[in-house]
Amino acid sequence: MVYLMLAEGFEEVEAVTVADLLRRAEIEVSTVSVSGNKEVSGSHGISVRADLELSEAELTTAEMVVLPGGMPGTVNLASCRPLTDALLERAGNRRPVAAICAAPMVLGQLGILKGKRATIYRGMEAELCGAEPVNEKVVTDDFVITSQGPGTAMDFGLALIAFLKNKTAAEEVREGLLYR
Repeated sequence: MVYLMLAEGFEEVEAVTVADLLRRAEIEVSTVSVSGNKEVSGSHGISVRADLELSEAELTTAEMVVLPGGMPGTVNLASCRPLTDALLERAGNRRPVAAICAAPMVLGQLGILKGKRATIYRGMEAELCGAEPVNEKVVTDDFVITSQGPGTAMDFGLALIAFLKNKTAAEEVREGLLYR
């Protein structure tokens, strides 16, 4: 199971695109609200009904936990103690985590990116806290995958498919979407 975390003010393009691509690849993914309510509003006023509330998700044992960015969504993710505790436990056990846009900041603040290559929304590189900033659409370093922003959401989703399944599965989804 892949959990895609939703906090008030999440970036809609990043969350919905990633969930859609993973499902097209037949990867089980559930959206998870950290807001105490299944109805979560994005940073551009689009509301989404999450599949689960945080208390229903097994974050430490999930196949992967994905953090979409957006503001104030990223700040709200960072202030969710059960989520940050689970991310630290996952990192300690080298279990996959992924973050896009501003959300790599959450991993940086927790020390998860220290010594790794990572990317983030342009201008926020200082938030990578000990990582080597890389100006690429998607960066995979060991069990951590980071991406730059809404415009890289397709590449990010495809990278997650390649990581979780294989490159062939990612290519099949890419071709089916006519994404070049």
